[in-house]
Amino acid sequence: MRGILKKLSLRGFKSIKQLDDFELRPLNVLIGANGAGKSNFVQLFRMLNAMADKNFAKFILERGGANNFLFNGRKITPKLELELEFNSRSAFSDGSNFYRAEFTPTVEDTFLLEETRQYAGHMPRSYGGPSEESRLQDEKNEPDKTGNFHGLGYFVYETIANWMVYHFHDTAASAAMRNYQIVEYCQRLSDDAGNIAPFLLNLKNSDRAARQDSYKSIVEVLRLVIPFFDDFRLDIRKFGQAEKVCLSWKQKGSDFPMQPYHLSDGSIRFMCLVCALLQPDPPSLIVIDEPELGLHPRALALLAELMQTAAQHTQIIVATQAPLLLDQFALDEIIVVKRENGASLFQRLEENEFSVWLQEYSPGELWRKNVIAGGVVYE
Repeated sequence: MRGILKKLSLRGFKSIKQLDDFELRPLNVLIGANGAGKSNFVQLFRMLNAMADKNFAKFILERGGANNFLFNGRKITPKLELELEFNSRSAFSDGSNFYRAEFTPTVEDTFLLEETRQYAGHMPRSYGGPSEESRLQDEKNEPDKTGNFHGLGYFVYETIANWMVYHFHDTAASAAMRNYQIVEYCQRLSDDAGNIAPFLLNLKNSDRAARQDSYKSIVEVLRLVIPFFDDFRLDIRKFGQAEKVCLSWKQKGSDFPMQPYHLSDGSIRFMCLVCALLQPDPPSLIVIDEPELGLHPRALALLAELMQTAAQHTQIIVATQAPLLLDQFALDEIIVVKRENGASLFQRLEENEFSVWLQEYSPGELWRKNVIAGGVVYE
């Protein structure tokens, strides 16, 4: 069982000085100027992934140490606080569970974590004393009241470990997505889509109808935006003892084998995004950073449709600066991120506040006109 993230509270994390009981819905689109704090919000989910993988200490040190994660440094912010509220059912309703963590910086510029988990209406349960590494994994076999190994610790770990943060910015010739990868690395699309070819091969050759249908849907969507695209070839080659596959493909009306390096940056990014949103066993929460990079307006419109469809069965968080993408969403799906006195503020928009404006302008136009506040602020 995996939960749905209902609310998030965060204090002292990078530019996010204080964010209390912030509601997250099935589809959440963050828009804001450069430096407003969108990337820091996305970074939180990368950090949670690292915590679930027992890579937290390494994650912090590789990004400059604990002091760089505290709002204006440890002299201003003595500790970082996080609370996640989940719903354990398949839709947003009552039945909340909680995960809380306090992060206290050390003289070695790491953090000591104190973590708790809690059923609503019950006393919090500690994961143990302060530790430099998260203990989320340690309680994943915690039994429930009946003795089954699906208790609260299992629920919290499985929920957080299942989340995925996608950012397909690296499309260089050396990027994994453009090169041969081991066939077995294929069950889920990786965060940088480095395994896109093995992933597609697994879908195409699966004996499960749902995975085959997912492959067919991916190909059909790609043909709408890349009209010369016919299908993937996905030819397997032997490299010593290893079998590998690359993102080979074919054009309509031609048998000439096309290779990944024949794809433009925008085309291969769009392929990655479509795979992320149409995968048959999606993560319970998908975070996508800057999906608009290199995409044609037609691709952005179709991408928004895929996000809305995906949000019916998984939770979506998107960080963007593209007004054209903003135009595809309802106003209450949009969260404006802005800075005030050096701190990031997050505001979910409500349609009734802009009802008169929306009679003549789209959300993207309101953003460009700064009617939806969130443009550049000079401090």
